[in-house]
Amino acid sequence: MLFEVRHVTEYSYDAPVRESVMELWMQPRATDRQRLLSFEIDVEPQAQVFSYADCWGNTVHHFDVPHPHERLTTTLRSMVETDAPPTLPTALDMAAWELLRGESVRGECWDFLHPHGFAIQTDALRSFCEANRVDDLTALDPLTAVLKLSGLLYRNFDYEAGVTGADSPIDHALLGARGVCQDFAHIMIAICRNWNIPARYVSGYLHTNQDAGDRSDPDATHAWVEVFLPTLRWVGIDPTNNTIAGERHITVAIGRDYGDVPPSRGVFKGAAESRLRVGVSVRQATATSGEPEFLRLGARAIAAARRRAGAAAILNQHHQQQQ
Repeated sequence: MLFEVRHVTEYSYDAPVRESVMELWMQPRATDRQRLLSFEIDVEPQAQVFSYADCWGNTVHHFDVPHPHERLTTTLRSMVETDAPPTLPTALDMAAWELLRGESVRGECWDFLHPHGFAIQTDALRSFCEANRVDDLTALDPLTAVLKLSGLLYRNFDYEAGVTGADSPIDHALLGARGVCQDFAHIMIAICRNWNIPARYVSGYLHTNQDAGDRSDPDATHAWVEVFLPTLRWVGIDPTNNTIAGERHITVAIGRDYGDVPPSRGVFKGAAESRLRVGVSVRQATATSGEPEFLRLGARAIAAARRRAGAAAILNQHHQQQQ
């Protein structure tokens, strides 16, 4: 499937700030089932944008606005082509649990086996696991266990934006039985790691289909989980929507938890209060993968002016925090 993604982020300040330094984790990754066809960044006020690869292989863009300003807006546009993941087997051999405890897996996935940041064991998580007999799932094979865990989280937690924030610990979602995709991902990661299944946080976008039962906000970023399973390697699971991560999921960055890969992070000099507004649009493109590249990019160039004109409208429509 071919998608066009537009992600507008605006920081406004109640008084001029002297300088802003920002980093962005917003460029979709190139993977074996995802191809990045084009990517653009516009910054207002204008700034020179640099990039580097972090330790997880994510592309990070950074820039500095070294003069006074009252507003900072970044507009990112991507065109991404995705494929459906391979069909999973009905189950794995029970011997896969022993392979997960082996030195090979532990050496390769060390960073994704230990508690970190938001994905940690807490008293509230232990109470939830005991009340729902979560650890009984380990009597099943690892693949079946993680799929049933996704379903259990889906049934036990309501999706509700605004009840947790980007820096909320998992206890907020656990005690309130509601939250957003970031919360569900952190809870699932913490449980999987406690089972000795390597699990990592995935940030990105979802082309939401609410007619198919998707609970995710269509105008926001998304997050899900990838677990490492013997013979299958990394498998994407979306506990927010209780589904395998498929061709409608667009991967941007991977890390141990949200703290490794926030969409944007930065600092500014000044005594002002800041306000964040975000607008996200994920649209299925009309071009097909069989069309020549220059036709696809040409059509996109023709529409560039319309997109720029529409950026302000998007910000007015989507006044919400990143998940």
